[in-house]
Amino acid sequence: MKKPRVLAGTAGTAFALLLLSLSACGTGQGTGPGAAAGSPDLPVAGTSWTIAAATVDGVRSVAPAGAQLDFEKNGQAHGTSGCNGFGADVAVKGDTLTVSPGPVTAIGCPDDRQRFETALLKAFTGELKGKQSGTSLVLASADGRNSVELTAEPDAPLLGTTWKVDGLVSGGDDGEGTASSLPAGSGTKARLVLGADGRATGNLGCNNFSAAVRVDEKARTLTVEGPAATTRMICTGPQMALETRLYELLDGPLSYRLNHRTLTLTDASGEGLTATATAR
Repeated sequence: MKKPRVLAGTAGTAFALLLLSLSACGTGQGTGPGAAAGSPDLPVAGTSWTIAAATVDGVRSVAPAGAQLDFEKNGQAHGTSGCNGFGADVAVKGDTLTVSPGPVTAIGCPDDRQRFETALLKAFTGELKGKQSGTSLVLASADGRNSVELTAEPDAPLLGTTWKVDGLVSGGDDGEGTASSLPAGSGTKARLVLGADGRATGNLGCNNFSAAVRVDEKARTLTVEGPAATTRMICTGPQMALETRLYELLDGPLSYRLNHRTLTLTDASGEGLTATATAR
């Protein structure tokens, strides 16, 4: 970090595109197998939502903080009830989602969260009709007695968010490299904050660092101006190895992609990192 570093921005506009695609639901044509003319497939693939409530047998339960649901582009969904994580396979045809439940983690939950989780998992299964209104989406059973209420989430802001480094990327200068977890034993300290106050702060896996940041909104670039101030702790071998990797990575131009609560930084050769926005 001995010279200025430019992070070239290519942040996604997933939230705006989501709203545009959802607003077009009444006019598009279905693309799923067997979709009837004039019945578009719900554009849920690649979107993320806050779970607002779940209703079972007509009894509505409000979701606790942290309940989320993500629809992947490969036909899978994953989320959290506010306690345990869960997965599912999802097939979309027209306005109908067919949900096949998958694995659920087995963390012990407080009674109120356990009750909501039980309701959510019962409601989020089988054939569900989707009805969108603005940024809200309701998935309901045919008889209307079971449903899940969702609210679209915007991307986490690049600035001011604490990004927890949780993976490394290799060999993908098109932004689609191979992702891998952090080295075993490297811990969970690595993080990055691009502050609105003109400072970049965080941890490289062992030592904390701080440096000035110059933001050019028009060019969508961030210049981290060195030399950075760092602590001088000696940590375990894996932590120091991760620190060396991140130190070298941050010492050059990086492109970034922002997808909901995931930030990916890569250099020109496709080497980089992934980070997740921490809970607020």
